[in-house]
Amino acid sequence: MPVEFRTGAWLRPLRGLAVVVSLLVSGVAIAESVPGPNAQSAMPAAEDAALEARVKAFAYNLRCLVCQNETIADSRAPLALDLREQVREQFAAGKSESEVRDFMVSRYGDFVLYSPPLKASTLVLWFGPALLLVAGGAWLAYRLRSRQREQAPQLSDEERERARALLKGSQPNSEESRT
Repeated sequence: MPVEFRTGAWLRPLRGLAVVVSLLVSGVAIAESVPGPNAQSAMPAAEDAALEARVKAFAYNLRCLVCQNETIADSRAPLALDLREQVREQFAAGKSESEVRDFMVSRYGDFVLYSPPLKASTLVLWFGPALLLVAGGAWLAYRLRSRQREQAPQLSDEERERARALLKGSQPNSEESRT
């Protein structure tokens, strides 16, 4: 093996490239973390602090339809901002929480609620994961039981002797193994 390869001398020219790449990656990461001039806050403040507190509390009960794993209070998606604004406008108009909830459900369906009600149309949401888990467990039990019923192939005395010889590391004595 050449001395240059063993000492890593061939890597020296690549060190400068590695430094440049790491600086570029860190620069992009820093640029992405700084909010731009058009950045929107997750919860714009209203003039009325009581109204804003009510909107914020209610927003934790609605799912962001874009993110699907966040509430509209936590999401920064444009649709979540619009939904919060709709909630704010309806509360400012004097509507109750149940009226705002009914409006959102009529417009976006039960999926907009972070905890959808238990009714016929939401049974899959509530019991679907449990049913999939039970079905997967039943399938696994069936497969394991069917594998236990299968018989292992029986070896002839000659095949068994050949396997022992192979495991010991010696050559089997059979003429078939030499071909």
